[in-house]
Amino acid sequence: MTAKLPDSVSQSAQKSDTTMGTRIRNFLIALVAIALGVALYFGLQTQTGTASLEKQAEASTPLEVAMSNGKPTLMEFYANWCSSCQAMAPDLDKLKQQYTDSVNFVMLNVDNNKWLPEVVKYRVDGIPHFVFFGSDGKTIAQTIGEQPRSILAANLEALVANSPLPYTQGNGEVSEFNPPVSGMTGAQDDPRSHGAQVKQ
Repeated sequence: MTAKLPDSVSQSAQKSDTTMGTRIRNFLIALVAIALGVALYFGLQTQTGTASLEKQAEASTPLEVAMSNGKPTLMEFYANWCSSCQAMAPDLDKLKQQYTDSVNFVMLNVDNNKWLPEVVKYRVDGIPHFVFFGSDGKTIAQTIGEQPRSILAANLEALVANSPLPYTQGNGEVSEFNPPVSGMTGAQDDPRSHGAQVKQ
């Protein structure tokens, strides 16, 4: 029996080492799983996508107020599904905080049919689409697509100073266009007489 004692002690020591190794491994796996779960939870809580756009839209100045309160305005056409709009949301939020006293920020969701007249009026064919208005409510310029914060900040600074906006597509002079349709009234308003409206 004395000869087998050292073998049983060594086997017991090996089992103890194996059990201890398994426990350490399981502990590390559990620790990593908890860390990943916490990171995922906080990552989802700080997401700046759709929720941020909706919050910004709710806090934005109503269009009617912005056009009549004597402050310059930045109007953004956006959609919740727009990845460029979502990417710009944090930068726009910071700019809104910076210029809240001097510029109106208006957000119009292109998926809301209520804003269809504005979508047509400003020829929105891509989003985000920004329209800059002077303090008199007149359109100054437009930009389309994702804009770096520095570009938007420079445009807002110029807007507040009533200076030309450095990074926009301006509304320049246009040629007068007279369509070949006369402005006849009376009986000519009948839709069946449409051929009579065209000048020959």
